[in-house]
Amino acid sequence: MSKRDFYDILGVTRSSSAEEIKKAYRKLAIKYHPDKNQGDKESEEMFKEAAEAYDVLSNPEKKQRYDQFGHAGMGAGGGGGAHGFSMEDIFSQFGDVFGGDDGVFGSFFGGGGGGRSRRSAGSNIRIKIKLTLPEMKAGVEKTVKYRRMVQAEGVKYATCKQCNGTGAVRRVQNTFLGQMATNSPCPVCSGMGKMIESKPKEANEQGLISQEIETSIRIPGGVAEGMQLSMSGKGNYGPGGGSAGDLIVLVEGIAHDELTREDNNVIYHLWLSFTQATLGDSVEVPTLDGKVRIKIDAGTQPGKMLRLKGKGFPDLNGYGTGDQMVILNVYVPTKVNSEEKAILEKLGAAENFKPSSKEKSFFDKLKDLF
Repeated sequence: MSKRDFYDILGVTRSSSAEEIKKAYRKLAIKYHPDKNQGDKESEEMFKEAAEAYDVLSNPEKKQRYDQFGHAGMGAGGGGGAHGFSMEDIFSQFGDVFGGDDGVFGSFFGGGGGGRSRRSAGSNIRIKIKLTLPEMKAGVEKTVKYRRMVQAEGVKYATCKQCNGTGAVRRVQNTFLGQMATNSPCPVCSGMGKMIESKPKEANEQGLISQEIETSIRIPGGVAEGMQLSMSGKGNYGPGGGSAGDLIVLVEGIAHDELTREDNNVIYHLWLSFTQATLGDSVEVPTLDGKVRIKIDAGTQPGKMLRLKGKGFPDLNGYGTGDQMVILNVYVPTKVNSEEKAILEKLGAAENFKPSSKEKSFFDKLKDLF
């Protein structure tokens, strides 16, 4: 089943401000919050769907990519993929939307920072992947190796004594409206609710260790150099069992020997001899799908362009496929021998090798333009 448009999910438009997007998400999250709709699977899905939309539209980089390429531009794994999030992930990543440490959630539903420890999400990892033009057109699956931080085996935790494992400290202040309670992250455990008691010597102070992993990346057809694809949960893990960040894949192009790309079109310069342009011919030209044979009409003029329909790149949003443009150039020899010179001089004197008055007028107008 295809995903719904993220703007439709939140009920906002492309021109909506960051604050409007935030307010729209907060409204939906409160409406579908699992504490308010216990046992309602449909509400839980709506809650996750809203979180996925907010994950993309609240991030300027992801939003720009989504606006340009839609769901296809989000790469393997979706759009930052809240459907791949756990409830813990959503609360930890988007709790700030509700005033910090689940503030409004805690007030409305009895949860909040006072009863839920925070687990920091891990950082994103960025890698580059080189693709040929044929790979960019057809799409390809690539296997990559990289290193990321994961929790080391053997790390042992102890409950934080400062917050008793809640991850937050509660403060009560007297105001003219009465007592006001606020929750804030525990300064001792940074909101995790636990502290490292022992760890392997190779692990860092957060109990993480570098590990090489191998993963498969599906590149959709139509990608271009400079695009970034996001794979949810393939980045570094956060400390204390925190969720993993994303793997950001930057696409780099490998130059083709004969073809160049212009948007979704392919450009090829075909050089013809004087006799080919004059008499016509049938020649092979390269495309991203292999060689094809095209017909050169007799009397072809330099600069003429032939269009090979559908031989370009597919549009990522499904708006058709580009074409290949074959630009015809005529090669003029720089050196001729005496025999060739005599033939050319004889041809030059023939009427068919002289421009007509109509052609002269056309070329004179072109000359005036420059």
